Amino acid sequence: MIPVSQLAGLGLFDAKVPRYTSYPTAPHFSNDVGPDLYGDWLARIPAGSAVSLYVHVPFCRNLCWFCACRTQGTQTDSPVAAYLETLKAEIKLLGARLPEGIRLSRLHWGGGTPTLLRPSMIDELAGAIAEIAPMAEGGEFSVEIDPNEIDEERMDALARAGLNRASIGVQDFDDEIQKSIGRIQGYEVTRAAVDMIRERDIASLNADILYGLPHQTGQKITESVQKLLSLGPDRVALYGYAHVPWMAKRQQLIPSDALPTPQERLDLYETARRLFLWDNYTEIGIDHFATRDDGLTKALHAGTLRRNFQGYTDDGADVLIGVGASSISKFPQGFAQNAPATGAHTAKIREGRFSISRGHAFKGEDRVRARMIEALMCGFRIDSAEIRAMFGVSQTWLNEAYAAAGRAFDGLLQISDEGLAIPEDARPLTRMIARTFDAYDLSKAGHSSAI
Repeated sequence: MIPVSQLAGLGLFDAKVPRYTSYPTAPHFSNDVGPDLYGDWLARIPAGSAVSLYVHVPFCRNLCWFCACRTQGTQTDSPVAAYLETLKAEIKLLGARLPEGIRLSRLHWGGGTPTLLRPSMIDELAGAIAEIAPMAEGGEFSVEIDPNEIDEERMDALARAGLNRASIGVQDFDDEIQKSIGRIQGYEVTRAAVDMIRERDIASLNADILYGLPHQTGQKITESVQKLLSLGPDRVALYGYAHVPWMAKRQQLIPSDALPTPQERLDLYETARRLFLWDNYTEIGIDHFATRDDGLTKALHAGTLRRNFQGYTDDGADVLIGVGASSISKFPQGFAQNAPATGAHTAKIREGRFSISRGHAFKGEDRVRARMIEALMCGFRIDSAEIRAMFGVSQTWLNEAYAAAGRAFDGLLQISDEGLAIPEDARPLTRMIARTFDAYDLSKAGHSSAI
């Protein structure tokens, strides 16, 4: 790796940059995109296409302090049941606008905690989706499963619905760390959830783990990663904890004085990274690891790896439709986001209208810059020939863009007419390098630490 002093000189430990799960990023969405334009984009999906569908369930029994997702706590099922009716109405509304023959290449239920749905609710939601679009051959149905909020009956319902990829959040197994982030989830509870998944022959298991948490040390993250590896996940997301208490008020409960420094965050990441590599996982982009026969690994080697709001994906669909409050859809024409507040979203759906409240219609250089950033985030290189063929830009335009990035990073990048590449030892800088291709004003939002 580049010496720490050089990384510091380039600003790695001070920079706040986007994670680039979209371009432009969500802070640049505006109210220029509304229900009518969204409906037009739906109608323009080619008949018979495979699309992705994301369903957002914004409820949790207990709100974890570290989480910056839009969720709300509930100890009863009544608001969940009411929200399920809204989801079913939105799905029906969507089905009426989709062209004929649409199939689902990916179906993902996220949250929040989708597994706080009762078995009958799981059946209802799965049935409503199946009525408007069946799964495509080889399609994946994944659900975020909270080990604290799952039992045999709900797992049976998910299996009946066709679940074939389960996702669990681990964060960290250390007791002190769990208490400091408001997420109590022991290893044995997690092990029991994994056993339920395996017993139902659910093919694949994803897991999330965080670095940069309060009280986290090299020894503690080593122990947590080793425990996670004992569960045999097929795919792991190693995310950096984003401390943004100005955006997520609950994070104010986290002891900021116990957070690791930026340099310590880098050390924690490298410690976990080495453990995954030693266990024969393939490194995927900046923060994922996968077994050698996992779809992400195959997509990496085939050059078809993509990036979306859930991180890295091997899904080739051009359209991602978001259902539920705050969900974001992506089309070839741009992004559209539902009303973030559950009440506002529900009110619009009850009126028989989509709740799109903001978004972004692609214009100018958006598409070419989006692809260049995605290429860096996925494969650490931009292929000039690909970009010229896809977007018709000139080599001169590309060379000027490359040169600007090269100047910003003091000659570290490998630049030629063939493209731009980030050397392996400079990859901690990837998000910062991607930022040089971002034409939007990044001062509009407080992004997370670059490491």
